[in-house]
Amino acid sequence: QVQLVESGGGLVQAGGSLRLSCAASGSTFSRYGMGWFRQAPGKERDFVAAISRAGSMTDYTESVKGRFTISRDNAKNTVYLQMNSLKPEDTAVYYCAAMYGSTWPINLRGMDYWGKGTLVTVAS
Repeated sequence: QVQLVESGGGLVQAGGSLRLSCAASGSTFSRYGMGWFRQAPGKERDFVAAISRAGSMTDYTESVKGRFTISRDNAKNTVYLQMNSLKPEDTAVYYCAAMYGSTWPINLRGMDYWGKGTLVTVAS
């Protein structure tokens, strides 16, 4: 069992930056691939970024490549999402999720545990 708690969301102007954090507890963090997903109002939850268990592999959806960076600190049981050059279309609730094992790439349907999300609002 893994508990995930996201933080770092908020209101930011277009072009600004935010750093999301996801703190994990309850199990060995390094055994899980981690992902960030987002859900905009009235839309489905979509993949944003993922990182492998040791952090050696990352994956991004096309719309955030070059702007977002996913990273993890296994010693702190935390995964991060650095978001730069934010756009109004990045507005969504951002969710952290964990998938046990080494499957790669990871995807929404394969995730085992989810956080409750943190809201990011980008004003134009």
